Formats: sequence, C-alpha cells, structure tokens
Amino acid sequence: MGVGMRGMRMREAEAGGRAGAGVHSRVPRAPHAPRGPRRRLAVVASALAIALASTLVPATAAHADQVRDLEYWLNDYGFRQAWNTTRGAGVKVAVIDTGVDGSVPDLAGAVVAGTDTSGVGAASGQKPLGDAESANHGTWVASLLAGRGTGPDSGVLGAAPEASILAVSVALGKAMGPVGSDEQIAEGIRWAVDNGASVINMSLTRNTLDWPTSWDEAFQYAFDHDVVVVAAAGNRGSGTSEVGAPATIPGVLTVAGVDRRGTASFDASAQGITIGVAAPSEQLVGANPGGGYVQWAGTSGATPLVAGAVALVRAAHPELKAPDVIERIIRTARPAGGAVPSPIYGYGLLDAAAAVTADVPRVTANPMGDLGEWIRIHRRAEAPSAASPPTTSPGEPQAVPAPAKLTPERALPWNRIFWPQWSVLTAFWLPFGLIAGFLALVALGGVGAWLHFRRMRSKE
Repeated sequence: MGVGMRGMRMREAEAGGRAGAGVHSRVPRAPHAPRGPRRRLAVVASALAIALASTLVPATAAHADQVRDLEYWLNDYGFRQAWNTTRGAGVKVAVIDTGVDGSVPDLAGAVVAGTDTSGVGAASGQKPLGDAESANHGTWVASLLAGRGTGPDSGVLGAAPEASILAVSVALGKAMGPVGSDEQIAEGIRWAVDNGASVINMSLTRNTLDWPTSWDEAFQYAFDHDVVVVAAAGNRGSGTSEVGAPATIPGVLTVAGVDRRGTASFDASAQGITIGVAAPSEQLVGANPGGGYVQWAGTSGATPLVAGAVALVRAAHPELKAPDVIERIIRTARPAGGAVPSPIYGYGLLDAAAAVTADVPRVTANPMGDLGEWIRIHRRAEAPSAASPPTTSPGEPQAVPAPAKLTPERALPWNRIFWPQWSVLTAFWLPFGLIAGFLALVALGGVGAWLHFRRMRSKE
C-alpha cells in the first residue's frame, strides 16, 4: 500500500496478552500482566507500490485503565457529544487492511463478518498478515474505529463504538502470496459492498497519483451502491510528500493528519488538493492482536476516526445518500490554515458532533468528485472508439490522444551509400573512416612490434 510505514520506537503496555514489540520500558501494567523484553523492530510494510499509512512513535506508559485517558480526540473532536445522538449501531464498516483480530477484548462482538483476498490469510479476515508490527496494523485501525473498550473506563473506545466491522484481510510486502496487491484491493471492495458495508476504511496508499483500471470498476461499484470510501492521505515522514491513490480517486473522502494542537503533522500527513478533512494522527492508541496496547501515529489512525464519524452520521441519518454524508463531514469541519479547502487541512478539522447534529443542505453530487466523469474524460484515450469520435464542449478538458506505436526505422538503400549527401557522410562515411583509421593504426602497430621482435631474435 511508497509511503511505507516508517519504523520508530514504541512501548506497549500489556493487559494480559502476548508480549508487545518495539522498545519497552518499565511502564505500569495491570497486576497480572507479564513484563516484555526490550527489543527494537523496524516496521516496514510495502507491496509493489502499496503501503500502510502509519508509523510507530514513542509511547506514553499505559495500561488498560489508562488507555481511555489517552483518547483525547473523543472530547476534542466531538465524539462524546455525538454519542448523545448515536453510537453507530446498525452501520457496517469494512476495514480493508492486514486483518482484524476480533478476539481482543476491546473488539469483542465488533467483527461480524470477514474475508481474505490475499490467498494466504484466514477465511474470516481475522488473521493478522505481514512482517513484525505491520501485521498488527488492521487491529489498531479497527479498535480506533469501533473499539468497545474493556470496561466502563478502560480499554480503547472507538469513534463509533457500536458500529460493526467487516474484516477484509490483504497481504502486503513479503507476506503477499499469489494475488497482487491491486487485485486484492479491488476484490476486497466488491466483497465489502456485497456484504452490506455502507462505509469502507482504507488506511493505506498506493504511493502513486494514478491507479489501475481494475480500481475504476471496484470504486465505481462502491459509489453506485451508496458506499462512502474513506482513505488515508499518507505520511510525509515515510517519504510521501503528496497524497497517493486511493486518496486521489474522485469521490473518496481523503483524510489528512494533525497533531494534538490541531496543527498539520509534518511526519504523519501528506499534502494534496484531494484532501477532504483532517483528524488526529499523532499520539494515537490502539489494541494489539493477542492483547495489550500500542501508541502510534499516521494518517492510518486519522482515517478510522473519520470513518467512525461517517458511521455516526449514517446511523443518525439513514435517509441520506453517500454524497450528503460526505457533505456533512466537510461542511461542519472547523476551518484551519486559512484558505478552505486547502491542500493541508482540506475543509478543516473534523467535528463529529456537528456532522451528526448540524443543519446541512442536501447536495446533488459527491463533493469530492465524480469518478465516472473522470473515467469518461481520462480513460477514453486508452480505448478510442473509431465508430463515434468524442464530442467536447468549449472549455471541457481534452483527452490526450494515446501515442501511436513507433515504427522501425527504414533501412537505407545500398545505392544511396555512395550518393554524395551530407546525411550519408555523417551517418556512414565519417564513422566508417574513424573506425577504419583506428583499426589500421592498431594493425600497423602490431606489424611494427612483430618486426621489432623478429630483428631482436635474429641478432641473438
């Protein structure tokens, strides 16, 4: 999904699960929790051009009953207030990622179905796939989106804590099997739509502005079935200076990242004109497969917060179509960074409470663009129709014709070689004379050397 996942140090506080990864320190733990060993892991997840959009960061000491206190975004971005109206019950959100471990206490009952499109995962989509910490990525994302917590004041509580998760596992990098990453994503989108998802979370990036044609059909299939697709902008700290697909696809709600102060995150957010809204991407906390917690950063984490807000809107306003849902998210965002929209914050900082409760006029089209129109304009050059030439209106962007196939150079007729033309002189006689002269000098030198040694031998 290269933006890449930039490996940094992290600490994990155990809560009765397996030992966590990264650099550990002596941190408070639940009384029954074992202490993990100190170790350093580089976190890298890449598949061809697709990478996960997250990064590990030094974590604050945390255990189960402290995790809730770390979730500053629940108050600062209006989630708790929005929960007075809805907590997302009845909305299915597909998490297309490295697999979601639904057995962790924080996700008990959240994962209602799943699939694997990689050919190397579990049929349920709940087997973490990948190297080292990259395998945990999908569970981190799902816990931020729909975590149930482990008690009234403990564990990770997601942005939409009563929404349901559809786990779609994909394998990237060295974990990838016989199915290419592009094909995995396309199949995963179709499966999610067919299995009732009204929101799709994609915390990954292809790291290129363009995307394969198979995604044209898959994403259009989602839009045609009234699904909101939310995607990560990517991380500058991982080498992505501008957003990449799927965040560049028209109609997708693209998420940028900000730090705790609401300022654009230098390390954890890319820039681009397709950004719709910004959300927290630093000092995030998530549940680890097998138990325990991790603090991390990246637009991978900002994305499920926005997807959770979308789920809240869909639960509170089931009559709204996807374009109106997206309109609510971007029009109620708190302005940031001057011009709106901007390539850094989009329409501003997410406000979940306002998105759920504000009075927002209806729209007639997806405010993030029309993929079908983009395909009509930009893909038609790849398959021109001889029967009916394209018609365009004045001012409409013109499709660039596909370049004609280059033909082999024509051979020069033999009788033209002796014709006194400058092109023949420079193309044939001049190189021929230089090469012939060089070979003659070599030959003369060889003959001279042979004669010299012969004379020397005769004198002996």
